[in-house]
Amino acid sequence: MFQTVTVGLDGTRESLAAVDWAAREALARGSTLQLVQVRETGAYPYSPIADDEVEREWAQTITNEALDDLNTRMPELAVTVEMVAGRPAHVLADASAETELLVLGSRGLGTVFGFIVGSTALPTVAHTACPVVLVRAPHRDRDEEAQPVQPYGTGTGTETGAGPEHGGDPATETPGGDILLGLDLGHPCDELIAFAFDHAERHATPLHVVHAWDLPPTYGMRPLPVPPAMTNELLAAQNQALAATLRPWQEARPEVKVRAEAVIGQPSRLLVEAASQASMLIVGRRNRRSRLGTHVGTVAHAVMHHARAPVAIVPHD
Repeated sequence: MFQTVTVGLDGTRESLAAVDWAAREALARGSTLQLVQVRETGAYPYSPIADDEVEREWAQTITNEALDDLNTRMPELAVTVEMVAGRPAHVLADASAETELLVLGSRGLGTVFGFIVGSTALPTVAHTACPVVLVRAPHRDRDEEAQPVQPYGTGTGTETGAGPEHGGDPATETPGGDILLGLDLGHPCDELIAFAFDHAERHATPLHVVHAWDLPPTYGMRPLPVPPAMTNELLAAQNQALAATLRPWQEARPEVKVRAEAVIGQPSRLLVEAASQASMLIVGRRNRRSRLGTHVGTVAHAVMHHARAPVAIVPHD
């Protein structure tokens, strides 16, 4: 068992929020925090506005300032640093094989357009060997959104976004509420349920389990209206199946308060709505390949882009 929590660091506001979240999670787990700084390489290994030496110094400055901040706020936390060159998605996916949890930042555009997962996070999530958590940057008002964000090492340290100590501590802005688990009764894998119960027990937070399913369309059209009596029967049967699935876990973890419900509707939409009041949303990702590559899954893909709470994606067979 790897006793490390790994987080990607690039100096952006989103990655700094991810570092803060990962640091607190490492403390809760009694694990070492590993900061991974990846310098992009590939077909164009050099930046058009800075030479290689400047980029190295900038990366080192970002890492040093992050370390200084963590040592000041969390002196009891053990932190290691790895600075490598390569494709970030490949490096982080490889790192997931040697850590218990991988944490990444994810950029938001607001409630209308949703969130941009990014060119690094999406392919990384599709190939991770361990659970990965996507963390949003703390909310800012419209005036602040209009200002450019300065990453670590690009200013005097007094600009908005210069670090967790400026513009508010992300730890104070983490969404409250229950831990939300989206569970598919067709594939109720042990890895996903175990992760949810472990996280709920570790943080002494109630667990809200939701099984959602959509009625099938009829001849390509919307579902036909279902009589209330039949709807109640469907819900009762699914709630019984959900309770039976969770019963062994609740008996083994009686200290975890669990609220479970089966609902009819589009799973991704219902989970995104419920996640607005949750401290974390947890969903699964099946390990499967096709000739077109690795798939994240429709529900996981949707919540990664639109859920406001931190999203944990748990791979399973």
